[in-house]
Amino acid sequence: MNQSTGTTSAVPAVAEITEVVIGIVAGELGVEPASLAPDSDLRAVEGADSIRVLRIIATIEQRYDIELEDADVFGVSTVDEVVTVVRAALDGAR
Repeated sequence: MNQSTGTTSAVPAVAEITEVVIGIVAGELGVEPASLAPDSDLRAVEGADSIRVLRIIATIEQRYDIELEDADVFGVSTVDEVVTVVRAALDGAR
């Protein structure tokens, strides 16, 4: 339940989360969103380094008002795996 409005927020669909994550990754790494797919390995994208990946995660956390567990974050390598962790955090936040 959203305490400020008293409403319950629905968890976004996987496709919506994927689109947002791809947009954030593309923006941070300076690549075209169309060059990324759910199975894209973030470590293989040109310009990706540990600092940029942390910025990506921080932006995702801010976007969805969640806090991702370090163990989960450091275990992901693809866009789809990031989406899975975000979805799980959103499910837990309801």
